[in-house]
Amino acid sequence: MLPPGTRDVTVLHLSDLHLTPSQDAKIAWVRSLADLRPDVVIDTGDNMAHRHALAPLLHALEPLRSTPGAFVMGSNDYYAPLPKNPARYLLPDARSLRRRNDPDSLPAGELATALTGTGWKDLTNRRDHLDVGGLRIELVGVDDPHLDRDEFPSPAAPGGDDGRPTLRLGVTHAPYVRVLDQMRADRSDLILAGHTHGGQLCVPGFGALVTNCDLDRGRAKGLHGWPGPRPDAVGGAGSTWLHVCAGLGTSPYAPVRFACRPEASLLTLTARPAV
Repeated sequence: MLPPGTRDVTVLHLSDLHLTPSQDAKIAWVRSLADLRPDVVIDTGDNMAHRHALAPLLHALEPLRSTPGAFVMGSNDYYAPLPKNPARYLLPDARSLRRRNDPDSLPAGELATALTGTGWKDLTNRRDHLDVGGLRIELVGVDDPHLDRDEFPSPAAPGGDDGRPTLRLGVTHAPYVRVLDQMRADRSDLILAGHTHGGQLCVPGFGALVTNCDLDRGRAKGLHGWPGPRPDAVGGAGSTWLHVCAGLGTSPYAPVRFACRPEASLLTLTARPAV
C-alpha cells in the first residue's frame, strides 16, 4: 500500500490492554514488544480497567514511547468497567449509558498528557502527521464511537503535500460502520481499530459470535477490506485496508477468552509495484 519505491514500514498495533495494577506478566510482555523495533506504534484504546492503572500502563509502554506513535481513546480509558450480565453482549446494542461525570471515571486526560509529552500524536477527533524515514504518514482519528463521542475532523487544509511519499492512516477504537465509511471517503490507505476483542468467545469453525458494534462478524479481527473484499483480492479495487486487533485483555468481570488468543499485531507495510 506504500508508494512505489518506498522501503517497508512496520506498524505495531496495540489495543484493549484493559490493564489492572496487578497484571505484571502482561506489563512485562508489552515492554518486550520494543524488541520488535517497530517503525510506528498505534494504540487504539481501552488501555485501563482500574482507576489505579495509569502508572503501570505508562511503565508497560515506556520502552515504546521513544518510537513515533499515535493513539485514540476507548470507553475504558474514560470509565472503569462495571459488572454486567454477559448475555448483554448478545444484544444488538450492548452499550451502557455513561455520563462524563461518572464517579468511576479514569484518568484519560493524564494518559493523553503523558503520551503526547513523549511525542505520540493524540488523534481524538483530530488530524496530525508523523515523519518516518522519509515517509509522511497522514493521520486521522476519532474519539470512541462506542460512546458516540466521534466527530470526524474537517478535511485537511490544502498545502500539506511536500512531495514526499505519503501514507494515510485512519485510527478508531470501535470499528463502527459510519466511521469506517468516513475514513474510506477520506482516502485512508489503512484503517486501524480494536474494541471487538476478536469476539472474545469464538466457536471453532464458525468464528466470533458478536463484535460489540455494527461491524459484521467476519471482520471481528485480522486484516480485511472495507467495504468489500481486500484490495489485493478479486473485486477489491474499491476497498481500503482494515485491520482489527483482537487486543490483549478483557474486562476484569469477564476474564475469559475462548478460541480467540490475546494479541498485539505487527504489520509490515510494503510498496505497491510500479505501474
